[in-house]
Amino acid sequence: MKAAVVREFGGGFHTENVTLSDPVGREVLVDIQASGLCHSDQLAQKTNMGFNVPAVFGHELAGIVTAIGDQVRDIAVGDHVVGCLVQYCGACAKCLTGDVNLCLHPEATLRENRLAADNGEEMNQAYGLGGFAEQAIVHENQLVKVPDAMPFPQAALLGCGVVTGAGAVLNTANVQPGQTIAIIGTGGVGTNAITAGLIAGASKIIAVDVADDKLENARHFGATDTVNSTTSDAVAAVKELTGGLGADYVFDFVGIPAVTKSGIGMLAQGGGLYLIGILDPNNRVDVDAFELIAGRKHVEGVYMGSTNPKRDIPMIANLYLQGRYKLDELVSKTISIDEVEEGYASLRDPKINRVVITSF
Repeated sequence: MKAAVVREFGGGFHTENVTLSDPVGREVLVDIQASGLCHSDQLAQKTNMGFNVPAVFGHELAGIVTAIGDQVRDIAVGDHVVGCLVQYCGACAKCLTGDVNLCLHPEATLRENRLAADNGEEMNQAYGLGGFAEQAIVHENQLVKVPDAMPFPQAALLGCGVVTGAGAVLNTANVQPGQTIAIIGTGGVGTNAITAGLIAGASKIIAVDVADDKLENARHFGATDTVNSTTSDAVAAVKELTGGLGADYVFDFVGIPAVTKSGIGMLAQGGGLYLIGILDPNNRVDVDAFELIAGRKHVEGVYMGSTNPKRDIPMIANLYLQGRYKLDELVSKTISIDEVEEGYASLRDPKINRVVITSF
């Protein structure tokens, strides 16, 4: 089969022929119909983040199950499924209370490399998914069944970008009706936080970005107010829009020092700053302890929107099918497996929300 392979960090994605083993145990073979391009895959390709190469990246996949191992319990041949990079055992204390994103033994889903080059050289299946390929073998814990009516490009985005943005609002912060939120960074993930703010009943959803095109797009997704941080003081603007109080919750989808610092400044008494984006892996948070204590403020890291995939992905899929969650607008461009490099380059265009591989 064809796959976009990374052979050296910083060397880009290149299409090669690879071989895939048959599924055994709790493994599921998925015929991939769509695979989203996420910035974290590009970052992992450019910088050594602990993955072995050669590797096949890609963790936003959707497709049809074509074969299963003899121990698979929840998924059947013919099911339409979405992959998610949350890896969990399903048996530890965290998993048994529903906090699968905090699993104590995520290694339970790890398996011997199931990918190989034509010459037999083993390849790493990154995140246990390897979605930049025609097919993937995935542990059933990382797959979620979705309704057959879900279009595959929109379904693929559910596995990471959608649940990360929406989950930060709905799960981690647990935003309540009438509260105010600020979204810093309104790309493909940040827009999902905006949509989730609508679902949660936030009274104000303030979008902060450096591009007017993205801010206009944010209004389309439901932002009540927008702030261009290149032409105005974002902290002052958020304070003014909230009657001088600040936002109850601020979500940082950018992840650079200046932005994170401004996020703390936007907080109301008792407010929380949630760190989601990682544009700069060396970002450090320098906080005023007295300000946090006196203001009862907190800073919290968010992984995958505190997502329980088996619960959250079907929920959002059904909201989409009911016309209550915008996903069509997220798919700005579709490409072939041979165009991954070009696809990532196009994401620099502020008018592009997400790019999805649909042709293999």
